[in-house]
Amino acid sequence: MNRRALEGTEKALGKEHPGTLASVSNMALVLQDQGKYEEAEQMNRQALEEREKALGKEHPDTLASVSNLSLVLQYQGRYEEAEQMNRQALEGSEKALGKEHQTR
Repeated sequence: MNRRALEGTEKALGKEHPGTLASVSNMALVLQDQGKYEEAEQMNRQALEEREKALGKEHPDTLASVSNLSLVLQYQGRYEEAEQMNRQALEGSEKALGKEHQTR
């Protein structure tokens, strides 16, 4: 279902639209849950790259993509890369939202 949603969103909105990028990110999460880490990593990198271009490096959606990529790297045992991505997400969030910002 996620693949069909992604294909439809790409056709309707284009590959760089925030809605399409949300579908890419969702697909990556499903792949990750299935243990398809390499494919999930590829989708997360795609979402991150496009979100950086469309929204900027400090946008909350971009930072969510950084965090998602970190998690799939962690699942692959690539802990140093995962730590680097987590630090990037944390620093970006602190800069964009402030150190006292709380998520739900």
